[in-house]
Amino acid sequence: MTRTFRPRRSCLAVPGSNPKMLVKAQGLAVDEAFLDLEDSVAPSAKVEARANVLAALRDGDWTGKVVAVRVNDAETRWAYDDVIEIVRGAGALIDCIMLPKVEKLAHIHWLDVLLTQLERDLDLPEGGIGIEVQIEGPAGLSIVDDIAASTPRVETLIFGPGDFMAAMQIPTLVIGQNTYAGHNPIDPVFMSLAVTARKYGLQVIDGPYAVIEDIDGFRGAAQHAAAFGFDGKWVLHPTQVDAANEVFSPTQQAYDKAERILEAYDHHRSADGGARGAAMLDGEMIDEASRKLAQVTAEKGRRSGLMRTAEFAR
Repeated sequence: MTRTFRPRRSCLAVPGSNPKMLVKAQGLAVDEAFLDLEDSVAPSAKVEARANVLAALRDGDWTGKVVAVRVNDAETRWAYDDVIEIVRGAGALIDCIMLPKVEKLAHIHWLDVLLTQLERDLDLPEGGIGIEVQIEGPAGLSIVDDIAASTPRVETLIFGPGDFMAAMQIPTLVIGQNTYAGHNPIDPVFMSLAVTARKYGLQVIDGPYAVIEDIDGFRGAAQHAAAFGFDGKWVLHPTQVDAANEVFSPTQQAYDKAERILEAYDHHRSADGGARGAAMLDGEMIDEASRKLAQVTAEKGRRSGLMRTAEFAR
């Protein structure tokens, strides 16, 4: 299954209970903004937060951003009203619903069916609202393959480090900080999520790093996720945005090289180039595997808005 990936290098969490942040978020250079009704909103503020989010969606300018709303988890008393009110009030203005704490396949099926009913009732394109899935515990991880395959609406798998590490009783008090004497107990989880995402043509996103002022720590955590092929990471504060966008974008040099590899390979495969299966570029052999690697970097660069430098432009 192949999907067109949306840019998601930086995914900004915006508390629905904070009108000022809902306004400020619109001007930040993030790829995605998700307006939150869940953990960042106190139980007593849930209803008011829904109204704030609806007002921000209707009256705000979210141009150039993927827009999602994180509802409360499927087994809470707020989840149904979250979905109903958000989609009825602003279904045409959102790209995705983010569903947290997915522990059962039934959670995804419930949301999928409910979204279909709403889209039909509201004359919205059926299947147009995507689903972002948060994996935040061992139960969800154990069925992540089934979750990824459950509906074409699923666009991303998102790792939720705080809840996951608590469920696994990993000794830490800092969300997103999980390296102990060179050992990272979350590495197998990263690999499992990344493999599943690629198997089903999904994106995979790392969760937050909670120490806002520690930009080096954030950058290190982002680089660690990027090494597993992750597409992006949550940001909790404007100071984290630039680092996320940088880490999950190829460098200009890498992007230029990737485009040159694709161009050279296509030429050498053509009749004019001799219809060869391999070629040389700057002393390096390039073949079909090289093309696949270059395609990944080129696509990430294009999503990031990179352009070939004049020296290497066609």
